[in-house]
Amino acid sequence: MAEPAARLYLITPVVEDAAAFAPRLAEACATGDVAALLLRLPKADERTLVNQIKILAPPVQDHGTALIIASAGEADLALVAGRAGADGVHVTSGQTDLKDLRQHLKSERAMGVGAIRSKDEAMTAGEAGADYLLFGEPRADDSLPSLESVVERATWWAEIFETPCVVYAPSLEVIPELVATRAEFIALGDAVWSHADGPAKAIPAAIALIGEREALD
Repeated sequence: MAEPAARLYLITPVVEDAAAFAPRLAEACATGDVAALLLRLPKADERTLVNQIKILAPPVQDHGTALIIASAGEADLALVAGRAGADGVHVTSGQTDLKDLRQHLKSERAMGVGAIRSKDEAMTAGEAGADYLLFGEPRADDSLPSLESVVERATWWAEIFETPCVVYAPSLEVIPELVATRAEFIALGDAVWSHADGPAKAIPAAIALIGEREALD
């Protein structure tokens, strides 16, 4: 039986102006090919975060895309997600009590974990009940791990563990190499938002590259 096709997982820049960014989200998610979107929000109090998410959720969820939230601050993401109707939360490995967060989220919302620095951290996150792990995303200083190391880590995880894996593509051109890892999701950030022809063109181009690679396997 053929492996299931990898799906797209979008990562936004830190959204400072929710109303201004909402049309961009609608443009991206209207393609119908986006499985999930990680909404990155600035440091703010819980009420402000909830209000921002309520503006940004409809352009995402109305198109069947799961809305995952992350914040640069120390807000109670489980509480925010519940009040705003988000589908899940995303946290940084090593900076959150994952078992406690899993308990607060219960089974109602997804828990994703990123910024994983070692295989031990990856396994710890999986054991704590993470619904997916994200490999290769930009670091806090916007630098990126080497593509070689990301491919190695994602391949290792996808071959051994059942918890889904998301692998970050810094450009559309590297998508075929990442699809070959058998990761369930390909994450895109600037490659979508900064595309010369906009998200509506970038996403079909990404889907085509996924399909071309999978046709070879």
